[in-house]
Amino acid sequence: MQHPLVTQLHFARLELVRCLQGVSDSDARRRLEPMNCISWIVGHLANQEHRYWVEAGQGRTVVPGLQELVGYGRPASAPPLDEMWSAWRAITAAADLYLETLTPTLLQTYISRADRQYGETVGTLLQRNLYHYWFHIGEAHAIRQMLGHPNLPEFVGDMSEAAYRPED
Repeated sequence: MQHPLVTQLHFARLELVRCLQGVSDSDARRRLEPMNCISWIVGHLANQEHRYWVEAGQGRTVVPGLQELVGYGRPASAPPLDEMWSAWRAITAAADLYLETLTPTLLQTYISRADRQYGETVGTLLQRNLYHYWFHIGEAHAIRQMLGHPNLPEFVGDMSEAAYRPED
């Protein structure tokens, strides 16, 4: 059975998609400084999952070069939205191969990337990833409001697939 934190991450991913439904490439690439643009946000979230769950968790690379394009601390960029969604879909599918293996015991372990062990447990990294989604969902929602997009979601969506359940 899937760990409850993985279920919550899957829900956050769905909420990102819901938040960004109908965004055009031109709007997704508009930067309202000091914020980054929406296409950057999609790639940036994919990049974190790539680093944690694909590179460190599985020792492989699915989308090379993403860190340089949308990584934390890198110069601002406005990549094409369709490219960022393609990267996000490929990376989240690959990440799920690792995430589906997580147990309470594994969540207490540490993973390494490029000969560097993360200073936080897998469980804490999972929480960080989850909260990172919510941070950027809020930011993307604000960008859409500033762009004048109508009929935006007003609240968190249907949680029936992510309802609370105790950890196994």
